[in-house]
This record gives sequence, C-alpha cells and structure tokens, in this order.
Amino acid sequence: MALTESPELAPGANPRPPASPESHSTPLSERLTGFLTNQQTILLLVLIGMVVVFSILNPIFFSLDVFGNVLLDWGPVALIAVAETFVIISGGIDLSVGATLGFSGVIAAYAMQAMTAAGMGDSITILCGTLVAAATGMFVGFVNSLLINRLHLVPFIATLATLGAAGGMSIVLTGGAPVGDGPQSAIDLSVPWLGPLSWPLIVVIVVVIIAGLFLHKARFGRYTYAIGSNPFAALAAGINVKRHLTKIYVLSGLLSGLAGMFLYIRLGSGAPTSGVGDELDAIAAVVIGGVALAGGIGRMSGTVLGSLILATVTSGLIIIGVEPNWKQVVVAILIAAAVSLQALRANGKRS
Repeated sequence: MALTESPELAPGANPRPPASPESHSTPLSERLTGFLTNQQTILLLVLIGMVVVFSILNPIFFSLDVFGNVLLDWGPVALIAVAETFVIISGGIDLSVGATLGFSGVIAAYAMQAMTAAGMGDSITILCGTLVAAATGMFVGFVNSLLINRLHLVPFIATLATLGAAGGMSIVLTGGAPVGDGPQSAIDLSVPWLGPLSWPLIVVIVVVIIAGLFLHKARFGRYTYAIGSNPFAALAAGINVKRHLTKIYVLSGLLSGLAGMFLYIRLGSGAPTSGVGDELDAIAAVVIGGVALAGGIGRMSGTVLGSLILATVTSGLIIIGVEPNWKQVVVAILIAAAVSLQALRANGKRS
C-alpha cells in the first residue's frame, strides 16, 4: 500500500506550467557547499585521508595484502552494521548482533564437525553450515521480535536479554574452547580470489548491495522509514507495524548469522567469544554513517563507509605500531563528530 498518493487534476484544469530554467539553476558555490557538507562526501574524504596518513606513516599499509586484511576485518562488521541500519532506522536497536554472530558460528561449527565426521563432502558441509548459521541467527531475531511485540519490552532491554542468553549459551556449549574439526577447505575460501577479494567478501558485497536496494528502492524500506519516523502514523496508514518489525529483527538475526559463518571461514573454527563487543562497532558504524538513533533517517551508503572507516582504523593502528586500544578513542571522536554534524543539520533545518 502506498504511503502517499499524488493528487489528481480537476477536470478541465490546466497542468502547472513548467518552471523556467532560471528557477532550477543553483549557483555553483551553493552546489559545491552542498556537496562538501554531504555526510557521504565527508565520510569518503575521512576514509581517503586515513589511508593517506597510514600509508605515509608506514608505506606497507598501501599494499594489496593490507587492503585484503582491511576488507576481511570489514566483512563481518559490515553485515551486522547493515542489520543494525534497518533496526535503528525503524526506531529500535539490536544489542544482540555480536552475541548472535558468535552463537551462530558455534552452532554451525558443531553441525559441520558432525558432517565432516560422517564423511560428507566439504562443499555440501560448508553450504549446510551456512544455512545452519543463518537459521540460528533468524531464530534469535525472532525471539527478539517476540519480546518486543508480545511482551512489549523496549528493544534495548529485549536485545540486551538475548545478548546475554546467546553469549552465555556459546560458552556453555563449548566450555570456552573453539569448535574445529570441520571441512579443511573452509579456511581456503578466505584466500583472495579476485584482487583482494575472497569468495566470502564477494558474497558480503552482494548482500550489502541487495540490502541497500531493499532499503531505498523497495516497499520494505519505505515501511521501515515510516515506522521509524512515526509508528502511529505508519499504523494509521495501514502498515502492520508489528509484522514489519518482526521481519526487521529476523533479518538482523539472519545477517548476524551470516557474519558468524564469515568468521568461521576466516578462523577455521567457531569461537564462542567471537563477536563479543561487535555490537558496539556495528552501532558506531551506523552512527558515523549518519543514521539517526531516533530513527527514520539514514542511508546504507553511510553505513558502508562507516564500517570501512572502522576496519581501516583497526588495521591502520596495528600497521603503524600503535596500541589497538587507541581505536576506541578514535571511534569516540568520529561518533562525536558525526552526532554533532547531525545536530547542526537539524538546527539548520529548524532555523
């Protein structure tokens, strides 16, 4: 159902005459200012600036191998950041994405361990492991939706509960030890195949593109923005808000599960502590990318750039020999800058 409809012309009425070319013309200075103050432009300039600085401090950074490592760091963060983008634009938050990542990886690792022991081929084992990871993530996402829609818990509390449950189950099932003995060829998939891109990275890029199309070109995205802007108005417009929120949290779980499988392929095992704290990176990437925590505002391109900036910071600090804990300081500065820019824009629109 369309949220808005164009008014029809009365019979015999003349259509509005086209505006003169002068009315559409914008001074070059205004267009340049608009371009330079665009959130995505600023993020792209920040990303390029970081690459230049890290490359000057250590020329090794500007190499295909390092770019490949940056992208490997980016892959799982990008998936859960995309998940978080849908959730936050809808007016919610999902604190369980990191724990779901780890839990899904562990369950998939056990499934692949059993299939390998049974003599199943590597290809079918990896495929089934991916499906198991995705299904596990979707289950956690569905539990989140039940807590929010049926028990009427606020998303922060609901997903905080599943964060603890999923993270705790990962430790209980494994005793804190990684789960290996899976298909030997799984880790080979993380080897670059096309330039710095491996097969899992290509899958991540395809998923991100599809998610962007869903958010900006499909009814699913329009409903997501509508609910985040005003859930009561969305309900009045005929949108089944609860059902759509269920889809969003299940989608968030699905992407988190795929991120868990991505890490399994990279590490060669399902680590119960993988994903710990990744929910903070996902939220940081989304906020840096310009998504408003209040909901209703944001673009997928911003999330992609935000997650790339985080991955670049992570690898760059290691390459130049800086204590990795400084990453949190850099991320905090970027978040503060992004939120300040959002506030300035909001004040500018009101004035």
